[in-house]
Amino acid sequence: MKTDLPSYLLNDDLSPWEIFLEQIDRVTPYLGPLARWVDFLKRPKRILVVDVPVRMDDGSFAHFEGYRIQHSLVRGPGKGGIRYHPKVSLPEVMALAGWMTIKNAAVNVPYGGAKGGIRVDPTRLSRAELERMTRRYASELNILLGPDKDIPAPDVNTNDQIMAWIMDTYSMNEGRTATGVVTGKPLPLGGSLGRREATGHGVFVAAAEAAKRSGINVKDARVVIQGFGNVGSAAAQIFHQQGAKIIAVQDSSGAIYCARGIEPTRLLEHTKHNGTVHNFPGAEAVEAKEFWALETEFLVPAALEKQITADNAQTIRARIVVEGANGPTTPAADDILRERGVIVVPDVIANAGGVIVSYFEWVQDISSFFWSEDEINQRLQRIMQEALASAWDVSELRGVTLRTGAYIIACNRVLEAMELRGLYP
Repeated sequence: MKTDLPSYLLNDDLSPWEIFLEQIDRVTPYLGPLARWVDFLKRPKRILVVDVPVRMDDGSFAHFEGYRIQHSLVRGPGKGGIRYHPKVSLPEVMALAGWMTIKNAAVNVPYGGAKGGIRVDPTRLSRAELERMTRRYASELNILLGPDKDIPAPDVNTNDQIMAWIMDTYSMNEGRTATGVVTGKPLPLGGSLGRREATGHGVFVAAAEAAKRSGINVKDARVVIQGFGNVGSAAAQIFHQQGAKIIAVQDSSGAIYCARGIEPTRLLEHTKHNGTVHNFPGAEAVEAKEFWALETEFLVPAALEKQITADNAQTIRARIVVEGANGPTTPAADDILRERGVIVVPDVIANAGGVIVSYFEWVQDISSFFWSEDEINQRLQRIMQEALASAWDVSELRGVTLRTGAYIIACNRVLEAMELRGLYP
């Protein structure tokens, strides 16, 4: 296939941060006079790297490297999740923080972008070790965190319990209960209804809106999902409820396929008992190459970064790719998919449901007034639909991808705020 991309991009060797920089470079020609501020998007405002020592259950000490990066705070407090994963790295967290800046601006919630993580395999820790590590990490981050400064949330391998420990640690250090310092908390501690399923719910809303604009009926549509954690499983269940067929699912152990459709609730029970989608009754195992090449209306990558590359983008036969994960598609793959007529609903809109409902949770905590789940879901749907519609309109007007359309909107919002605030001193 002919392409004008330089060879270094076709190699897919870019780090996540380099991918983010490439995405910023692609949008810069569309920013007009605001482009003079664009370098502020290429440099995180603040990077904190910490040692996280933990006393293990056997009395020994282990040391883990932790990060918290505030990419931009010009539109509001830093907002972004915390992930625990053995491959967490500084370039990855920098990119994730940058994507949060763009995401929050694309859906127009009043936050800046931040992200955090610890390089650790949490499955190798006991619950007590996990709590001690989380609390030590939260204490190290105390200089950055605050309900009006930086507000973490769950991400890969973290959950509402992790957020409860962080909230409690911050509150103990401050001498007051501060429920608004994190989102994604348990309901008894100021969590919001609908937050756990919010990202997966938003993925479905974005997919349905893109389908409507593309003449695709969600009912009886085929869906392929990569990653069956919180986001992938929640999205699968909503697709299924709306009459779509989940024909294939992949997790870290491999992929399964069933042309008749996979019942996601049963698959979720299977994974809870077996730790994997492998050997799910009624489905057959498929190799990774076959998985990516399945003919489908929707492909939902909902795992980690750089899953769709120049190698497998050539074989993808989905009509719409809906990015449930952050940064799953490389710039080279983006261009290949565009040439092949595949619509990509970018992560900065597709998986924004989590941060939108996090915003709702934060507002509810501040006001001590809580909403019903119906109210939350209606507001989530409205914001997601408006964000996608705006990006779609810009992409058609400018003749660019949905990703670039979303970036045009988001970067204009961030850089306009930068220009209005000015540079101090």
